[in-house]
Amino acid sequence: MNVSSVAASAITQKASGAEKTSTVSYDNFLRLLLTQMKNQDPTDPMKSTEYMAQLATFSQVEQAVKSNEKLDALLSSFALSQADSVIGRTVTSADGTVSGQVTSVKITSQGPWATLSNGTELLLGQGIVVS
Repeated sequence: MNVSSVAASAITQKASGAEKTSTVSYDNFLRLLLTQMKNQDPTDPMKSTEYMAQLATFSQVEQAVKSNEKLDALLSSFALSQADSVIGRTVTSADGTVSGQVTSVKITSQGPWATLSNGTELLLGQGIVVS
């Protein structure tokens, strides 16, 4: 039995249960690895170096995910800091057509959006003049 069939079996069982997840945790990976070991062909077992390579690869992916989470937190902190610094100040769009005093700021996936005193919203990005 290969890894993909074991993984498909585990994902099917996981999706049918109460807990649904889109990522594989370290514990789930170890369960998959043990299931793979139990169901492998005894006449043609997988080499231990292949197991270690799978474990090392998963560890690298896990570290990358943690790094991405920390970078996301850093970007959110920067966006909040930027938002805090413009409240009460006057902003003008890059082309000069929109201008006003910032009354509030909301953070979205696009970046911080300033709500001006006249009700207009302006994306705080490149070219915005803050005075």
